Amino acid sequence: MADTRQNRFGVIGGDKRQDYLAQSLARDGQYVYAYGLDPQGNKGVVAVSLDELCQLCNILVFPLPITTDGLTLHAPRAEQVIPLDDAFAQKLQGKRVFGGLLHRLPDREPWKGLHLLDYSVREEFAVQNAVPTAEGAIEIAMRESPDTLNGSRCLITGYGRIGKVLSHMLAGLGAHVVVSARKPEDLSWIALAGYGCLHTQSLSEDTAFDFIFNTIPALIFDRKRLAKLPKNCLLIDLASAPGGIDFAAAENLGMTAIQALSLPGKVAPKKAGEIMKNTIYNMIEE
Repeated sequence: MADTRQNRFGVIGGDKRQDYLAQSLARDGQYVYAYGLDPQGNKGVVAVSLDELCQLCNILVFPLPITTDGLTLHAPRAEQVIPLDDAFAQKLQGKRVFGGLLHRLPDREPWKGLHLLDYSVREEFAVQNAVPTAEGAIEIAMRESPDTLNGSRCLITGYGRIGKVLSHMLAGLGAHVVVSARKPEDLSWIALAGYGCLHTQSLSEDTAFDFIFNTIPALIFDRKRLAKLPKNCLLIDLASAPGGIDFAAAENLGMTAIQALSLPGKVAPKKAGEIMKNTIYNMIEE
């Protein structure tokens, strides 16, 4: 771990992941200040105003995502809305600013002159977050379906990080797993792992599924494709917004389709906070 004790960390906004991130930093002996977090249970974390935090800290940690609307900081528990205006950007000058999905920030000066570091694009961050994402998807499937995953037929669209972890977990539960992909090398790995193999362009040829987990951030399940699926097939979309399912069409067809975003922060915020912290340490050390 990098020796970061000369730094002062300011943790701002976000969900419970940020709470656990701040607590974990404090347990490491770091100086940690917070704004827009849960004031309860954050031992070793000093709650201050936003202006004080920006003055005191040389490292600022913003949430994932840093903004949901492109106009304000994602800080639902803060005392007031924090506009992503030029006045706020001036407060960040000279700081190392960590955050997730930083491409959503304003594309203008003085934002362009900031030292911005996006932990969400790091490979170690993405790989480790695939585990709580997959666990969260399985939890949703168990909660929303009257059937068991064991013995069911499950389709996973996409064989990226989440697809790999999820297929392994579902197979371990005794599900019959089919994975779709486009790349020949992915299809080869899917077959080698012992899963059913399906080219994404051929999804309409095999529709007898009890559960479908989509990880592809493009419209895969349009109305035409949805209409060919069993009415009781449960669809869970894990792809970033807007996802890969036509939700309006699914509702019109009487099907259950769930958009499951930011699962690590919902099902395993403590682990997700640790992943954020360790990724930030790696970036500081580099």
